[in-house]
Amino acid sequence: MDCTSSTSSQGHHVNGKKSIDLPGPAIVKNGPRHRPLTLMRQCRGVLCLVIMLLTAFMMMVYLSPITTFLVRLFSVHYSRKSTCFLFGMWLAMWPFLFEKVNKTRFVFSGESVPPKGRVLLFANHRTEVDWMYLWDFALRKGRLQCIKYMLKKSLMKLPVFNWSFHLIEFIPVERKWEIDETIIRRRLSEFKNPRDPLWLAVFPEGTDYTEKKCIRSQEYAVEHGLPILKNVLLPKTKGFNCCLQELRSSIDAVYDITIAYKHRLPTFLDNVYGIDPSEVHIHINSIQVSDIPTSEDEVASWLTERFRLKDELLSNFSTLGHFPNEGTEGDLSTLKCLANFTAVVGATGILTYLTLFSSVWFKVFVAFSCTFLTVATCYSIHLPQLIGSPEVSTRGKEA
Repeated sequence: MDCTSSTSSQGHHVNGKKSIDLPGPAIVKNGPRHRPLTLMRQCRGVLCLVIMLLTAFMMMVYLSPITTFLVRLFSVHYSRKSTCFLFGMWLAMWPFLFEKVNKTRFVFSGESVPPKGRVLLFANHRTEVDWMYLWDFALRKGRLQCIKYMLKKSLMKLPVFNWSFHLIEFIPVERKWEIDETIIRRRLSEFKNPRDPLWLAVFPEGTDYTEKKCIRSQEYAVEHGLPILKNVLLPKTKGFNCCLQELRSSIDAVYDITIAYKHRLPTFLDNVYGIDPSEVHIHINSIQVSDIPTSEDEVASWLTERFRLKDELLSNFSTLGHFPNEGTEGDLSTLKCLANFTAVVGATGILTYLTLFSSVWFKVFVAFSCTFLTVATCYSIHLPQLIGSPEVSTRGKEA
């Protein structure tokens, strides 16, 4: 799975007419697996996937029609709040899997940021699973339920998961700016209510890092007089600038997040089976919105400079094995993780029993709910508030 931001109109293609001496991409030392892939780990991984899918399915078919249809008739705000609460309970099982079951070590560094606030996050995109590790950070800040992403539209074809992406109001993009701009601006305009907590995460590189992509990015940089980066790709600035334009007056801060791994880059299945990664290092810089320029060209230069600094940070990480100022976040509470897991799995067990062995009306409800979710997702339907006064969606900052 790959979570991305919208691309800009610039590409990373050159005409090949020049002979350019480039430093080349960073050499990633992908060592042996942290743990061997045993039969026991394979079975446990399959069981984990079944649990994740079944809990997601049952929670959505039974509870989301209530939170996204009935509650939304009266209040969009409370509809989002209740939907996100349920989503956060389910999503919290992933950090539990990563840190408590798989024993992956998470090391946070940089600045310790406050738990409250509406923020825009941007991060480097090293692997297909970077976006999942932001959940570990968000859970520590009590904001897991309100994290949102821009993601490739192709991911909206994934069964069951596409329902959740729609319900939580992720923003699907084609990665063609002439198509995406209108969609992004329209969706972002719905996120301006200061009562709604928001953590919007974007990956300005637009795709995960590979050596081949890095070489193309470096060639583009030489052609256009931009910094030549080894550990990250040049950011595509239009999507980020659009987010900033639409949300500038309604967010409290911007978080610049840099992610690195020891000693091997993980895949989705590595996470499922618990064989990698051994350590995930997450470095956070908090930026005041007022410190970011306002014009599109200045934002583009500013973001490019931030990625140049990321490149230096990752080079130092490769040498030293850590980011500066480690230890800004503690470990997750095992007791809270177990309590959340028990609640979600217990509720799923009850709902599964009712579906399979109770009244036929439960089966009818499930069929109706699946139809409702499929239609709403396929046609990107979000019901408006129909009863009571429309809610204000502009920011009124408290003194």
